[in-house]
Amino acid sequence: MSSFIMPSSKNFVLIITGPTASGKTALSIKLAQLLNGVVINADSSQVYRELRIITNRPSPREESKVPHRLFGVLSATERGSAGWWRDAAVSEIDAVLGTGQMPILCGGTGMYINTLIHGIARVPPVENTVFEEAAARYQKIGCERFKDELLTLDPVLGPRVRSGDSQRLQRAWAVAISTGKPLSYWQAQPAIKLRKDLVFCRVLLFPSRHVLFQSVKIRYQKMIEKGAVDEVKCLAELNINSSLPAMRAIGVPQLINYIEAKTKLPAAIESAVTATQQYIKRQRTWFSNKFQYDIKCEGQCTTTKLEQICEKIMQWLLTQ
Repeated sequence: MSSFIMPSSKNFVLIITGPTASGKTALSIKLAQLLNGVVINADSSQVYRELRIITNRPSPREESKVPHRLFGVLSATERGSAGWWRDAAVSEIDAVLGTGQMPILCGGTGMYINTLIHGIARVPPVENTVFEEAAARYQKIGCERFKDELLTLDPVLGPRVRSGDSQRLQRAWAVAISTGKPLSYWQAQPAIKLRKDLVFCRVLLFPSRHVLFQSVKIRYQKMIEKGAVDEVKCLAELNINSSLPAMRAIGVPQLINYIEAKTKLPAAIESAVTATQQYIKRQRTWFSNKFQYDIKCEGQCTTTKLEQICEKIMQWLLTQ
């Protein structure tokens, strides 16, 4: 397939998204080669530099093919957020467009994609010590009592957060304690919008659940072969707070259990696969119900399928 001359009058931004293991990385790299593009990360775990293998971040070889941005830019000791990512992504989009290239957002974190397209309310920053206090409180009193406390602090948001979603529960608790106002108050404030001249092409990769589940099983075996255990061991040796997002990335807690001799490696892998499959179910639900796409691609991303998707995208760009 030959390279494509992008219409110069439009500020196009491609968004390549979908559940874990749907083929986003391969498609984004191919598109970047065809469209003189720059791949910008939209995955909340791939922002951490210590987690290349376990998050299936693009390999050094893949990154050498086309420019990549916002991959591995935070330390595991830092706390990424949707607000932080949006600011960084907007800056990268502006910079890429300024060079005449095409920004290609690639990732499956729905909250990130949503904040980019629809804007985000500005929540005041919360100190790490408050997040640590929230994590300690959660650990001490358990999920149900912690959620009861959140219902008192934030009666609007509290009922909407799943009891098992410890990260969202703790964030809402920390914001309420730190700012004196519930997170639902801040979320109700007018959202900060993007510049109006951007034209989004939203591409949803949506293979069947069966295809994704099988891909995840194969992926974890490859991760282990590439050195995922050693990678997570190095992370554990940093001795950082377990409430930090990098320590919660799927696969990390499971392999730490193996490293600490709490389980055998096959059981740790099985647990990580199960956690990823559960995450895929939630992603599929979110994308089905809440994501408005321009192009939807079902089926497994074979080489032939990638060519077909690229053709669809280029036709879409030409008709705008």
